[in-house]
Amino acid sequence: MSAILASGVVVLITHALEAVTGFGCAVLAMPFVSALLGVKTAVKVITILAWLLALYLAVRNYRKINFKQYAIITACMLAGLPAGMYLFRSQDTTALSFILAIFIVFVSVSQLYRLLRTKQTGSIPTGKAAIPYYLLLVLGGIVHGLFSSGGPLVVLYATRALPDKGSFRATLCLLWTTLNTIIIATYLSEGSLDQTTLTTTALLIPFVVVGVVIGERVHDKVDGRKFSLIVFSMLLLTGIFMLAFTR
Repeated sequence: MSAILASGVVVLITHALEAVTGFGCAVLAMPFVSALLGVKTAVKVITILAWLLALYLAVRNYRKINFKQYAIITACMLAGLPAGMYLFRSQDTTALSFILAIFIVFVSVSQLYRLLRTKQTGSIPTGKAAIPYYLLLVLGGIVHGLFSSGGPLVVLYATRALPDKGSFRATLCLLWTTLNTIIIATYLSEGSLDQTTLTTTALLIPFVVVGVVIGERVHDKVDGRKFSLIVFSMLLLTGIFMLAFTR
């Protein structure tokens, strides 16, 4: 029971942060919950909890979803997903994870610096100039297939494509709902959701609820610039966590 309570505290904090920004709960919670509950159980439990949170926020903020950007992001990520899944099965991912973490830290620091100086993050260009940003999303799909954490690369695109904080959060939550639905469906088809996983998930749901209440209040109170600062601070924290737990 102590492991459940400790996991609940982690889940509350990380899911509150995602309720503010629309991303980050899984990658931040996973190292701690894995240490407490074991990797196999933690991955499934966190995936289900993240799915519940994203589904709730997507439904609640349905009118704020930018379906055009959702379609672009989803299509590009799905294009890269098979390659990532292949690399996960055929390559040593330690070095790739380290490179990704360094990249995330570098970009988040540079964006925080830019925000503090110019108070804006820029926008997505049109035409051929937008191709590098779409390739970033494809890379996000590859990373998601490798580590189930392609979110940081998607955030780099979404901060420019979705400058409104409500649209940013709602659109990303619909994306996570879609991707995690696929993953959970795979669990169901494999019959890998055992009684321990389901019981643990049920016990942790109240912590998600409290996290949502806290996160929603914070989200409503911050302005656009502060929201951007929180997003890139979260991104920096994600990169640091990935570096700390890369083996």
